[in-house]
Amino acid sequence: MKRNEAKETRQIRETGWLRRALAVALCATALAPVLAAQAAEPQSCEHVRMASPGWADIDATNTITGIVLKALGYSQTVSNLSVPITYEGLKKGQIDVFLGNWMPAQAPLVKPFVDSHAIDVLHANLTNAKFTLAVPDYVAAAGVHSFADLAKNAGKFDDTIYGIEPGAPANQNIKKMLDQKAFGLGDWKLVESSETGMLTQVERAVRDKKWIVFLAWEPHEMNTRFHIAYLSGGDAYFGPNYGGATVNTVTRTGFAQQCTNLGRLFRQMTFNVDLENQIMTSVLRDKVDVKTASLNALKAHGDLLGPWLDGVTTVGGANGLQAVNAAIAGH
Repeated sequence: MKRNEAKETRQIRETGWLRRALAVALCATALAPVLAAQAAEPQSCEHVRMASPGWADIDATNTITGIVLKALGYSQTVSNLSVPITYEGLKKGQIDVFLGNWMPAQAPLVKPFVDSHAIDVLHANLTNAKFTLAVPDYVAAAGVHSFADLAKNAGKFDDTIYGIEPGAPANQNIKKMLDQKAFGLGDWKLVESSETGMLTQVERAVRDKKWIVFLAWEPHEMNTRFHIAYLSGGDAYFGPNYGGATVNTVTRTGFAQQCTNLGRLFRQMTFNVDLENQIMTSVLRDKVDVKTASLNALKAHGDLLGPWLDGVTTVGGANGLQAVNAAIAGH
């Protein structure tokens, strides 16, 4: 009897120990995502420093990103900086992420930073974009279809090309073209201005049916605001297929390795022309504030969130997709 009682007591003790061990294991499994997230990213990763050159498309993508980051428990600041200063900021570790590496337009500017490993090119966040010179449709209807058609109509264009802000890589490409006297444009001049200033000139010209040639790109609200035609033949300065462009996400060196959860997010955030055009049209034409326009666009393109947030968690380790969907639904 004593032997049986001792055996039963030992079995009870072993069963209790196994139950406690199992409970501890289950608890550890439940906490694993939280602990992994906390271990993977230092506290410094919780604030993301970004930049905008004042371009409507980058303002849109920065705002979308800010909505996602906030829902995940991160904070964001966006500094208004020219493109060259942005790259210097990335190099010095003062900026974490830039969503506006338009290629090949920025190739000459960005090459030294890439070659010296001063920045990381993380991901192509937009493809099938356009970035080259354009004219209003009535100018195209009159026979201007390519860069080679500009010089023969120099007087009508007042020997002038309208660009964006001083220092922009696209402007440097235009200056190079003029310096090389390409297409007979050696006597032409470039007017550098802000994006808004350039488009004001286009608006005035279109209103009065005057001739104008200017820097244009898609996605942008200008494509719905004006009837424009992109010029062919500028491959040497803007790339083929009407300046067919790819926009990359670039970061300070080592950002994605230091902030692994954010690195995963930024490697997966891929935009499209329709999404960006919707936001910019709402902001520039319909006068909707950019955050509201971005929230509306995310609701209309909710299928994008799954791929963006695959495997991404909140700062606390919770399901990232659920957190973002809940935040968007709450607005």
